[in-house]
Amino acid sequence: MRKLAALLLLALPLRLAAAELGYPLDHSPNDLRDLVSLQAGARTFVNYCMGCHGAQYMRYNRLTELGLSEAQIRDNLMFAATKVGDTMKTVMPAKEAKAWFGVAPPDLSVVARSRGADWLYTYLRTFYRDPNTPTGWNNAVFPNVGMPHALWMLQGERALAVETAKEPGEHEGVEYKWTQLSAGAEGTVEYDATVRDLVNFLVYVGEPAAASRKAIGIVVLFVLGVLFIFAYLLKHEYWKDVK
Repeated sequence: MRKLAALLLLALPLRLAAAELGYPLDHSPNDLRDLVSLQAGARTFVNYCMGCHGAQYMRYNRLTELGLSEAQIRDNLMFAATKVGDTMKTVMPAKEAKAWFGVAPPDLSVVARSRGADWLYTYLRTFYRDPNTPTGWNNAVFPNVGMPHALWMLQGERALAVETAKEPGEHEGVEYKWTQLSAGAEGTVEYDATVRDLVNFLVYVGEPAAASRKAIGIVVLFVLGVLFIFAYLLKHEYWKDVK
């Protein structure tokens, strides 16, 4: 056990150093209380992501928790299902997807929990043109990713130049320079807001009960605090004659 603990302590700095070598992650300003953002994220997901990816552990009718009626869900968000109680599965067959992309696109039900909101937010904003890849796209956060830029019509086309820069004290670092090749339907601020809403929705999909769970947790802690007072008074009364 001592040897295992020592190995873990030695490996921790290496893991931290490895995490710092990649593209720096931006903070994702998601807020699960923002229903407008969640609704917009759901719209972006079904329009731009569900052609390849699904969220098979999420049912359409749970979107009523976001302030949408079943009629609104059926008319605006259901393109690959027939019943509002169906799960959000993609219509793309896995075999064809693997043949086209080299690997079947993953289900996104818990991607925000596995990757993290900051990773997703940065990843969806760092695609760039690369003629050396099969899709013509690459990503600064996920180099040589097989996924093309699904939102490129919104963000436009960009190029990335990676240069080695010397920081004060002769320390060498990496500098990323972005160039806009063609304009998209949205400006930088608008596109960042679209990605924020999409990531916000994916965070919600990963745990739809997160908001209620936290509220219940606060109530439980309050009740336990009250019970602790009564337990302490009972203990004090029980042991008051014991010296």
